[in-house]
Amino acid sequence: MRRFAVALILLACTAAPAQADFAVCNKSAHIARLAFGHFNGTDWMSQGWWTVQPGKCETLLSGALKARYYYLYATDGGAGTWDGSKSFCVGTGAKFAIVGRAHCAARGFDRKGFFEVDTGQKAGWVHNLSD
Repeated sequence: MRRFAVALILLACTAAPAQADFAVCNKSAHIARLAFGHFNGTDWMSQGWWTVQPGKCETLLSGALKARYYYLYATDGGAGTWDGSKSFCVGTGAKFAIVGRAHCAARGFDRKGFFEVDTGQKAGWVHNLSD
């Protein structure tokens, strides 16, 4: 019994720490292009585009989460979108990082409605997109 207890203690000491990121998994049958909105501690910002194949996951933010709420917009490039009522600016190119949520058109960006993701103050979060 004592050997078993020692083995459990050693196993606990060598276990890898839990991953703490914000990731999105695409559980739909379509390729999804994602944009991500969040408060960076000073300003609201949006970033994109990530392309996530069906059945795959992508990490959008690495490290322990510092906020409770994050925002997503996704499209399959056709009729399908995952959107919401929180407006953020998005770029039209392959990649973008935009500081601020206001005056999108005047700054040469499109405006999209993002949906809110409540992480419940967890250190890491995986959000699943589905059909």
